[in-house]
Amino acid sequence: MKRKLILFNIIFLLITCSTFIKKEDKIQPQKVSVKNVNGQYNFYINDSVFNIKGIGFNYEYRADFENLKKTGANAIRTWSTKNADTILAAAEKFDLKVALGINIGKELWGFDYNDSVAVKKQYARVTKIIDQYKNHPNLLCWVVGNELNLLFDENGGLKDVNPKVYEAMSTIVDYIHKNDPNHPVTMTFAGVIPEHLKVALDKIPQLDIVSVQVYADLENVEERIKATGISKPYMITEFGPKGFWEMPKTNWNREIEEPSGPKVEGILKRIQKGILENTSGQCLGGFAFVWGQKHERTPTWYGMHHEDGKQTAYVDMLTKLWTGKFPKNRAPIVDSLLLNKQKATDNIHLKTSTTYTTKVFASDPDNNELSYTWEIAKEVEKRSQGGEKEIKPARIPVEIIKNENGEFTFITPNEAGEYRILVYVYDGKNKAGNANIPFLIKQ
Repeated sequence: MKRKLILFNIIFLLITCSTFIKKEDKIQPQKVSVKNVNGQYNFYINDSVFNIKGIGFNYEYRADFENLKKTGANAIRTWSTKNADTILAAAEKFDLKVALGINIGKELWGFDYNDSVAVKKQYARVTKIIDQYKNHPNLLCWVVGNELNLLFDENGGLKDVNPKVYEAMSTIVDYIHKNDPNHPVTMTFAGVIPEHLKVALDKIPQLDIVSVQVYADLENVEERIKATGISKPYMITEFGPKGFWEMPKTNWNREIEEPSGPKVEGILKRIQKGILENTSGQCLGGFAFVWGQKHERTPTWYGMHHEDGKQTAYVDMLTKLWTGKFPKNRAPIVDSLLLNKQKATDNIHLKTSTTYTTKVFASDPDNNELSYTWEIAKEVEKRSQGGEKEIKPARIPVEIIKNENGEFTFITPNEAGEYRILVYVYDGKNKAGNANIPFLIKQ
């Protein structure tokens, strides 16, 4: 009996140790590095080249990993570690690498880098995050801070941030290099601004990768980086539609958004020029902005989805780019929108309580029957800066005279003010397009 008990204990210990070893093996990090081979920088994962097909992913916008994977994406980028456990678990399930963002205090949003106590607390918080996630097998790299160089003066122009911002980041980069030798570290900059980059890299020369976030300027990014003299590898951690600061405005200072058709054509053109045809040898690729829906000036400016979850042609374009073919069903193509036979750039002034007609010009690549939803909205009251949360303005009920075949005739509100008309075009198969026009009502 005693021998049987001893034998049982030995077997139990062997099974337990085997299970423990398997669990330990599972959480072993992969070795990620950035190397220059024959004049070209690339990510290497365990000595195999990893070419980024990346999408910016905020869990709160649309946590839809399965459809994201169908685009051919192999990497996602986050802006913080909120929901990181869930995101990393899903990344493991769907074989996605994660450029894990760590939220860092911005002067733009009130963080004071002259406050040594606050800086020390931030350091303690960040180092704890690094220790928590450094061994995850789907971690690609650390993204420490987002657009910390973004700061505005009283006239709305850019101004320099406190150099102590970068001194604080330098200590974090050193901690990562010491405690996580398996993953490179980067930080992101708004635009390619030589003076900003110089100050930052003077303070953080040990940064592994420089990351810039460019929109209309993506097509010029190779020339812009070359002009700075930076020889480090770089990523484009945000790219997408032209930014609202890069588009024409009405004469009452409201931004004009591109319809979804021309918008996607422009994004593809800039990807080809700035990333696919980049010959610098320094570009590591990047991350398209943004999976899901996000309100900035309008509900459709940047997102790959509508608020109701319908996919736009932005998703179709990335799928074709990364897999070589479009999905079976494609989104409607919205070419243009007219209000009172005028374009948005015509600075449309309307009268109160008056009948007007707007017309959207759209088609469907699969010849699906299209339907149309129209909204009249107030303009954004408080415009966000640097990607902070923006409150969706109120929708205004109006009397509808006609709503047929892409034509919408309505009676304007009886209150003067700044408004926007928005149209959503649906194919009935989970795909959609959009357009909008700002207009001003005077008494």
